[in-house]
Amino acid sequence: MTAGKPSGGTSGIPPRPPGTTTRDTAVAPAPAVAGPRRRPRTRDVGPGWTDPGETATLRGFLDYLRNSVVEKVADVPEPEVRAAGVPSGTSLLGLVKHLTAVERFYFLGEPITNLRRTMRPARGETVEGLIADYRRAVAEADEVIDGWTDLAGPAPRPPGRGLPPTQRWVLTHMIEETARHAGHADIIREQIDGSTGR
Repeated sequence: MTAGKPSGGTSGIPPRPPGTTTRDTAVAPAPAVAGPRRRPRTRDVGPGWTDPGETATLRGFLDYLRNSVVEKVADVPEPEVRAAGVPSGTSLLGLVKHLTAVERFYFLGEPITNLRRTMRPARGETVEGLIADYRRAVAEADEVIDGWTDLAGPAPRPPGRGLPPTQRWVLTHMIEETARHAGHADIIREQIDGSTGR
């Protein structure tokens, strides 16, 4: 509290109820605007603050980001879901396909022969099919992570790719990779229908 200023109520923002945090306080929805349709926002629940141990903490962040990507893509109709949102050609569906390949590369040691192709969904690939494949890849990756007991140990690596990175590096890199593409999905989704947030 600053000397000379009365405490509470002078900023125009009502004080939070005792025993709550900013995460517990509901925020009024933004007023409706003319233009693109908006979807209802889902409650954004981030990773736990008290996860027991490094692996659980890293996995909590990775799981949060994985779910964020699925939330952004799941209810977008054709053809918008595969429409390029930027000049590079990146689409929501392409992001899911790419992240599926990257999960399998880093956690299962499956090779990627053409990285660019992982961003280009084929004509017959659907939202439901690619999300289901992503969820399978995540489940397979989680089985691998569940078996890790020392994050300084080597992660799976495709043959001929040099020394394997540590498990800690892979988890940290996959958080970075998924966060980057979750941000891309945020922007592309807002361009499609104006929806923001998770």
